[in-house]
Amino acid sequence: ILRNWRIVKVATTKAQRKLFFNLRSAKKRLGWFSRQEVEEVAEDLGVKPETVLEMESRLSNYDLAYDGTDSDDDDGPSIAPAAYLPDLRHEPSMLLERADSTDVEREGLYAALESLDTRSRDILQRRWLNENKETLHDLAAEYGVSAERIRQIEAAAMKKLRGSMAA
Repeated sequence: ILRNWRIVKVATTKAQRKLFFNLRSAKKRLGWFSRQEVEEVAEDLGVKPETVLEMESRLSNYDLAYDGTDSDDDDGPSIAPAAYLPDLRHEPSMLLERADSTDVEREGLYAALESLDTRSRDILQRRWLNENKETLHDLAAEYGVSAERIRQIEAAAMKKLRGSMAA
């Protein structure tokens, strides 16, 4: 009986086996156990009240297949955990696809940067790609132009980059 009761083993210890055979008959008489009834059953069977509660929980639950059940079941439609639990973040094909996509984007960015003139490329790298990003005023002082002119050069370079990467 124990072997065929469930897919997952319900009773593994001697106390649990004792509860398995006696708890079902007690539950038919008593329904859901109150705290006092749990203690009475535990005392009658010589087990801890926690063990009675654990076995009551095990017996009241049912097995659920991860991939779902046959469609011939009379229980009606059910959604298998496999349908709502998958984590595709660590699936090898998805990891490879993300890595390839990142490589293609990086190569596109480098190619687009190479198409810019030296000053525009330097401004973009120092404003966006370096860890220590420089201000418009710092670059304006270095190139001997206004901060507004640096902003215009940066905007034009960004527009050209977007166009190159979209193509």
